[in-house]
Amino acid sequence: MTRERRAELGYLPLETAAQPPYASPLYGSTARRSPRLPPIRIPQTLSELTAPVYGHGSLQSGDDDLTLNAGTGAPALGERIIVTGRVLDETGRPVPGTLLEVWQCNAAGRYQHPSDNHDAPLDPNFTGAGRVLSDEAGAYQFTTIRPGAYPWRNGPNTWRPAHIHFSLFGPALITRLVTQMYFEGDPLLPLDGVYLSVPEAARERLVARFDPAATRPLHALAYRFDIVLRGRHETPFEAP
Repeated sequence: MTRERRAELGYLPLETAAQPPYASPLYGSTARRSPRLPPIRIPQTLSELTAPVYGHGSLQSGDDDLTLNAGTGAPALGERIIVTGRVLDETGRPVPGTLLEVWQCNAAGRYQHPSDNHDAPLDPNFTGAGRVLSDEAGAYQFTTIRPGAYPWRNGPNTWRPAHIHFSLFGPALITRLVTQMYFEGDPLLPLDGVYLSVPEAARERLVARFDPAATRPLHALAYRFDIVLRGRHETPFEAP
């Protein structure tokens, strides 16, 4: 497949300047799980690049509201926020039909997952997961709870700043990209090994900004987080 055809499908490789290295001394676990040899790129066939399509048709009403989608009939605990933004290509054009899946810990800093043994309380009304599809303008929006900070074993007294995980799917499984969103003004950012593993010039692309225009009176504050898939201003993503 020619580069022109790959460009037409939108599957150009990531620009390395914005991406974190496979191994970072500030992010301790990468020393054990990063590759020791250069990755080998395996060419994909046209069928792999265009299929299978994942999950777009299975979106349900309410998937975009993590404060209510637990199905308990009661709202989640914590500071309610709205996250909005656009998915854009390298030229600033919108990318419609992108499936965004998000997951996060609750307001106390704990994930609803068996491997999370942090002694913070669980919230029975919060699953910490949701989904939304970008519209024709590339825009997306979901409602959630501002996540709490939590300790992790990257050092003797290290805490992850508040963050939300994003998984983006285009028209095929092979197009999946994963990243994290942080909040402006968080004092833990300059101390976080994951955030600091990203090249300095690109770190601010992971930080959501307070958006008073999208804030809903008497309901929730809002933050804006645009995601750029490629190019000089691309969002840093986890290594595939």
